[in-house]
Amino acid sequence: MALTKDVKAELIEVRDPRASVRVAETTALLRFAGGLHSIAGRVAVEAEVDDRRLAIRTARDIAEIYGVRPELARIQSSGARDGERFAVRIVQGGETLARQTGLLDMRRRPVRGLPNRLTTGNTVELQAIWRGAFLAAGTVSEPGRSAALDVACPSGEAGMALVGAAHRIGVAAKQREVRGVPRVVIRDAEAIRQMLQLMGATRAAANWDELRQRREVRAGVNRLVNFDDANLRRSAQAAVAACARVERALEILGEDVPGHLRQAGELRLAHRDASLDELGHQADPPLTKDAVAGRIRRLLAMADKRASADGIPGTESAVPPSVESA
Repeated sequence: MALTKDVKAELIEVRDPRASVRVAETTALLRFAGGLHSIAGRVAVEAEVDDRRLAIRTARDIAEIYGVRPELARIQSSGARDGERFAVRIVQGGETLARQTGLLDMRRRPVRGLPNRLTTGNTVELQAIWRGAFLAAGTVSEPGRSAALDVACPSGEAGMALVGAAHRIGVAAKQREVRGVPRVVIRDAEAIRQMLQLMGATRAAANWDELRQRREVRAGVNRLVNFDDANLRRSAQAAVAACARVERALEILGEDVPGHLRQAGELRLAHRDASLDELGHQADPPLTKDAVAGRIRRLLAMADKRASADGIPGTESAVPPSVESA
């Protein structure tokens, strides 16, 4: 929620002087924040927002653009909604405003989506549509697996119009329904950053991207640490198991161990934490790691064969129960 408030606070400060841009933003806000109502048999336009500054700005924009003075009212918050809510309501002249903004068509029928002249506008007007829709009903979550920029829509048609506007400015968005409410969602991290920037929340976009990068670096470090820990754990267990089996092999075979196999076994026991390559360098003459590994394998196989013939426990029996055998 804190991130969403920061984004909206920045968007409230965006003031484009072009009339067409202000119309696009205001119309989208009215459509996604409430829309049309019937009060005492008259068409009323009402927008319900969660920020007093946004309510005042919306009322001022409507007055400046359309010459209509809205009413401002604080709405009693319900259990389902936290924080204050504010209504921007136009009853006197509401029908005229609805026609001017395109929320009513020429036959006095409510427009289910957004006026066609807005969704076919230029880039800055499409950005303004998204800015108005987000101010009305948008949220954005922090970077992570479930990161999303989300706008609740009053109808499926409004959602499709918003998806189309996003695609026209180069951002991939999808519509889905959650608990019966159509929503337009952007999930790709780069697309979220791009949309924040296009709407005008440049500071929030930079902060969001910085937080994303920090978390990705931290996640990468954690993965490497966990990977290294697991490898070290496996290597330590393998060394313990190998040494235990070699000790048992030398015990089983006694004096019957061939000299070259005994040398490999004793090297393993003398340098318990060394790699096979390091053991090879310790041999006299030096051996390759494959030669060391082959000799230890033959030592263990010979001992297990002798143990099986004599009916005694083999080399595996020397490995502690808590250690995985190599």
